[in-house]
Amino acid sequence: MRRLRLPRGFSRADGRPRSRAFGLRTRLVFAFLLVAAVSAGATSALTYRDARNALLKTAQDTAVSSFRDQVQQTAWGLPIQKEGMEEVLRDIARKGKPRPWVVFAEYGSVRASSGENPVSTVITPELRRAAHAHPNGSFERVVRDGVPYLTIAMPTLFKTGPEGRLPSGLVLYAVMRMTDEQLNVDALLLAARDGALPGLAVALIPGLLAARSVLRPVRELRKAAQSMGSGRLDTRIAVRGSDELADLARTFNETAGKLEGSVRELREAEARARRFASDVSHELRTPLAGMLAVTEVLDEDAGRLDSDTARAVRLVSTETGKLAVLVEDLMEISRFDARAAELNSDEVDLAETIGKTLQHRHWTDGRVRTELPSGIRTRLDPRRFDIVIANLVGNALRHGDAPVTVSLRSETRSSGPPVLIVQVADSGPGIRPEVLPHIFDRFYKADAARTRSAGSGLGLAITQENVRLHGGTVRAGNLPAGGAVFTVEIPLHVEEADG
Repeated sequence: MRRLRLPRGFSRADGRPRSRAFGLRTRLVFAFLLVAAVSAGATSALTYRDARNALLKTAQDTAVSSFRDQVQQTAWGLPIQKEGMEEVLRDIARKGKPRPWVVFAEYGSVRASSGENPVSTVITPELRRAAHAHPNGSFERVVRDGVPYLTIAMPTLFKTGPEGRLPSGLVLYAVMRMTDEQLNVDALLLAARDGALPGLAVALIPGLLAARSVLRPVRELRKAAQSMGSGRLDTRIAVRGSDELADLARTFNETAGKLEGSVRELREAEARARRFASDVSHELRTPLAGMLAVTEVLDEDAGRLDSDTARAVRLVSTETGKLAVLVEDLMEISRFDARAAELNSDEVDLAETIGKTLQHRHWTDGRVRTELPSGIRTRLDPRRFDIVIANLVGNALRHGDAPVTVSLRSETRSSGPPVLIVQVADSGPGIRPEVLPHIFDRFYKADAARTRSAGSGLGLAITQENVRLHGGTVRAGNLPAGGAVFTVEIPLHVEEADG
């Protein structure tokens, strides 16, 4: 029993490697990397989001809480005056956390700030509306000209009692740059990306290993199937492990073993049948020769016998002749089965050869018409070609209707040598469609009720084998106007003249 060891990579039937841009290995590695990329990307994105939110929230909460405390601890006198307000705002700005702020104040038409400009371009109308709607303050993150800011709005309140508070109309705004936080967020993003890319590169190694472990049994299975398809039924696959692929290999080996046993039994039965047919044919040949000699003598004397005896003698003579034909056909088909048939080729004139075939069988009485252009010569076995023409014309006369037309021509193909084409067409009803696939089968009966026929039932099968021996093909069909047609195509080999 032969164990298969395969080279790496897929191979074609001729053993050469086959290159596939999107083969199974590529798809497996790509799928593995895709899963790894999605996993790494999702993990990095979630980590980045949580870290970014935590970083911004810490700075934001610190700034909002610190600004609220500063506003609440600052005492304001009414009415609000712009004089001295800027100093108070600068003092609040210096105490900003986690880093200094720029503080703006809005009270009616009064505008003041701790910076150079009394009005901020970062504070949005939405934040101003939120400041008047929420006494406890509001905040908003804004990006202006590519720079991130945290803007906080905090209205000032006056106590009207132990629990009562009223807005004074003064709203303070703190504007803090978040450049450092943005740098930290960018660093997080860069770290997440730099961590994911090496992870993908590392994931490529187990991806290749996983693809190799999966593809190796598949390659072995494919190679083993090719080996069995070429006739080596003793091919087996080495079973490794206990996974599904190992089960598949084990199942393949069991199936191959059963198939090998079945084919061996069929071949032995076929060999016995061929040997039996050959032995029977050889054993019958000698007594049949004697019977044929006796029937010839009886045929000569049948005219002097009474009518019943003469009819019996002629029947015996006819059936003995049919039996002799059957024995000869069986011996001929057994030589094909044993691969013992050989060609004895000679260069012949096709029109002359076909004409001799028809003349020797006395088919020149108008039942057979010919279209045989002269000058077509080729190398073939004259005896076997004679059998091909005789069987096709005889079949057309028996099962079709006269006249039968035999035509000859040569044809040049785009690839390969020119071919010789012989067509034999009859004028009968044609061949039924269900019969066409079996027309060259041995002993096939087109009519199930017809248990006897004038021929041996092997004529078309022998014709097909003789055509194949010449490297050609024969096929059956029907003409559009009715009637069956058999077409023989044989490569045309012409000897070149010397010199």
